[in-house]
Amino acid sequence: MLAIGQKFPDFNLIGVVSNDVKTAFTQISNPHGKGKWMVAFFWPKDFTFVCPTEIAAFGELNNEFTDRDTQVLGFSTDSEFVHLAWRQHKDELKNLPFPMVTDVKRELSSALGILDPQEGVAQRATYIVDPEGIIRFVMVTDLNVGRNPNEVLRVLDALQTDELCPCNWQKGDEVIHVA
Repeated sequence: MLAIGQKFPDFNLIGVVSNDVKTAFTQISNPHGKGKWMVAFFWPKDFTFVCPTEIAAFGELNNEFTDRDTQVLGFSTDSEFVHLAWRQHKDELKNLPFPMVTDVKRELSSALGILDPQEGVAQRATYIVDPEGIIRFVMVTDLNVGRNPNEVLRVLDALQTDELCPCNWQKGDEVIHVA
C-alpha cells in the first residue's frame, strides 16, 4: 500500500457530478499542481449500508474542505452508471457536492495497493494529498467499519499548519513550539 511521503498516482477517471444523465458524467483528474489539497476516499460498493453514511457525512462537510482549498473526491470500483443510479435513488446522495468517481478498471485502487484480495473491491481507505501530489495521511478501516470525516478534517487542519500538533489538537489550539 502506498504510504505517507509517496506520490499519489495520476488518474483520469469518470466522475458523476449530477443526477441528470445528460450532465452527470465528467472527466476527473488529479487536482495537484493547482494549489489544492485533495481528500480521496474509497468505499467498497454502491448500494450498501455503511458507505452512504460516510459519503453523506463528507458531503455535509464539503464547504469546510472547500474553505481549506481542498477537493473532496469519492471513489469506488462501481461504474459511473451505478453511481448515477445510486445518487438518483438514495436521498442523502441526491445533492452530493463532490464527484463520485469510478475506478471500474481498478487501476487506481491497484496502484494504491488498496484492492481487497477477497472481495475484489476498494478497501475503505482515506488519503489526504498535498498540492504537490504527496500523500500526507492515509487510513484504512475494515470493510464493515465506517470512518469519521470530522477526524479527516481535523488532520487536514493540522497538516495545513505545517507545525507540530499535539494529540487531539483542534483548529485554533496552540501548536508545539520547540525552543
